[in-house]
Amino acid sequence: MKEVIAVVRMNMMNRTKQALTDAGIDGFFANEVLGRGVGLTNPHVLQGAASGYEEAVALLGEKGKLYPKRMVTVVVPDKAVKTVVKTIIEVNKTGKPGDGKIFVLPVSDAVRVRTAEIGEKSII
Repeated sequence: MKEVIAVVRMNMMNRTKQALTDAGIDGFFANEVLGRGVGLTNPHVLQGAASGYEEAVALLGEKGKLYPKRMVTVVVPDKAVKTVVKTIIEVNKTGKPGDGKIFVLPVSDAVRVRTAEIGEKSII
């Protein structure tokens, strides 16, 4: 099993949900999150801002801003990972910075609370 975590634009969430459902992926989580990519941000300025230097904070301006995003999390059997990743990319790719990021992580086990089913049986 794998956990697929995707961070996407807020305005793409409805299309992402629909595309995942159309691809046969019905169960997933979605959370509102704040974040940004590395873009043009200077790591030394970020470090100074984190240390509390007001000059560094002022230099960040809009570059230091955190943007609202949606984080979609889905746990699927290994054979479904390519479908999930492909679906998310197809729906969210505009070719511009901020399209999002996808992470794929291993999941060692899962348990359905209601029935105590273990492993893949608990997620499908």
